[in-house]
Amino acid sequence: MPTRGHANAGYRRLFEADGLTFGAGFPITGANRSTPDVNGEVHLAKRAEELGFAGLWARDVPTYWPQFGDAGQTFDTWPWLSHVAAHTDEVALGTSSVVLTLRHPIHVAKSAATVDRLSDGRLVLGVASGDRDPEYPAFDVDREARGEVFRERFEAVRTLWREEFPDLEGEWGSLDGQLEVVPKPTTETIPMLPTGNARQTREWIAEHGDGWLFYHLPERTLEGYLEDWRADAGDKPYAMAVRAELADDPAAQPEQLHLGYRAGVEWFRDYFRRLEEYGVDHVIVGLENEDSERALERFADEVVEPLS
Repeated sequence: MPTRGHANAGYRRLFEADGLTFGAGFPITGANRSTPDVNGEVHLAKRAEELGFAGLWARDVPTYWPQFGDAGQTFDTWPWLSHVAAHTDEVALGTSSVVLTLRHPIHVAKSAATVDRLSDGRLVLGVASGDRDPEYPAFDVDREARGEVFRERFEAVRTLWREEFPDLEGEWGSLDGQLEVVPKPTTETIPMLPTGNARQTREWIAEHGDGWLFYHLPERTLEGYLEDWRADAGDKPYAMAVRAELADDPAAQPEQLHLGYRAGVEWFRDYFRRLEEYGVDHVIVGLENEDSERALERFADEVVEPLS
């Protein structure tokens, strides 16, 4: 079980359960190139919580780049998670992931602490360095410097949560102790999980992060990653994202999807058992089926429940 390094309610919901936990990624309806139906998304968010999903995860994609082929969740992260917080009770609310290189750290600190307060401490932050090349000039950020920018803004956000009237300077600007950033989070700091490599070494992520959020990997590669992660980070949690399409035939063998699989529920049960044995703590599932609510129900009843 991962170290209980946070009093944060969302972190506890995701990582202090016995065994592997599951989250659902927005848009749950699968409409990621146009604005998803708000009522439909909220209904599915509430249904996921009822079915026992531990987390609901919103992506942070400032702009739509057709060449990338994915508009993400489309709604801005902070107001969307505030809206979801008002319609749910206990499920963790995560970002997968806030692009720190494209957001000012004062805005991140204030917005995240606001959502954390409005949700009674349920916010967990995945944080990333970004992956869409045209966004860097759009935000006047040097793409080649994004690793350093990520580190500076990561530490700045932490300092803004922990210190009152901070004296702080970075490439983003400076504070000289005259200004305070409020509100503060419900706990000393909101957990932050670097996503992918975020242009950092694994050792840096293990030392500074509260866990690691990664993408789908082939199983042999994943095993090696987790062995190295445990050597560097001890019991800090490891979370990952997987696309999943449930075949009608429960015994259907896997077909490769981009960052996931299409398979029957029997194969998925075995797959997630293996992930738990490797040391994965939480999986964000992107369900690809046309009937989103039915897919949530089948996944909860036929995959998650037999694993518990």
